[in-house]
Amino acid sequence: MEYVSRAPRPPLDELIDDLYYLAGPSPYARLTLPPAPSALLIVNLGPPFRIRGGTDRATAEYADGCVITTPTRAYDFGYPPRTRSVGVHFKPWGLAPFLPMPAAELCDRPVTIEQVWGRPAVAELRDRLATAAAPHQMLTLLEKELRRRLRETTGLGLVRHASSVIAATRGSVAIGELSEAAGVSSTHLAQRFKTLVGVTPKRLARTHRFTATVLGIDPAGPVDWAALAARAGYFDQAHFGHEFRAFTGCTPTQYLEVRRRFLREHPGHTLDGWSLPAD
Repeated sequence: MEYVSRAPRPPLDELIDDLYYLAGPSPYARLTLPPAPSALLIVNLGPPFRIRGGTDRATAEYADGCVITTPTRAYDFGYPPRTRSVGVHFKPWGLAPFLPMPAAELCDRPVTIEQVWGRPAVAELRDRLATAAAPHQMLTLLEKELRRRLRETTGLGLVRHASSVIAATRGSVAIGELSEAAGVSSTHLAQRFKTLVGVTPKRLARTHRFTATVLGIDPAGPVDWAALAARAGYFDQAHFGHEFRAFTGCTPTQYLEVRRRFLREHPGHTLDGWSLPAD
């Protein structure tokens, strides 16, 4: 599977972690993506893919691509035999300047790019991307499109600063301290977060803490779950286990088994590290 990634130039670098190109056969027909402190935009250039967000939602098909704001639950991605797309990994607040609606309206509700940018604009963008000579040219086209669509967004500076503090502390900062330092009420801060990120600062902090903890696990070796939970600041191992099931749908032990399966069956694969086999 080919994966090409690069960081954007200013001012998009304050909103985006990376632009990427992905093409080839998926290691599994279905992959589970646990919630991460980021938003996602995918422009699909191959056969449609399918997404199910949580056990209470039906699977939906996406032909042109999709937009996903900072999630609170795992997503199940169903890939065609060969996939081809370009996409954007946004910082938690980074998608807001490109949305015509509050991010909260899309929380855990993936939508097509057509629903966000309109069919004519998306059709033109996909045509230009599909005829580009190479992945880096495609990423340049996508970056230009994002730069063209960038708009001023009220409250973005406040949310960006508070989110950066949450990330720097791996979710351990007290939310009350954030609002006090910013000189706003906790209610105002929560409202801004829901509008621009889609979730409250407390929820984003939970996601940062869980993500940092899980990415620190070495699946190839033994794991002391009690020590891991204590270092991450969880109340006890039971609390950590509850968070694990809430974020991934499996227990810590089951998660480790699935990660080890990925390592065993597809060592060094570009999608290993966060994606989990779901089939």
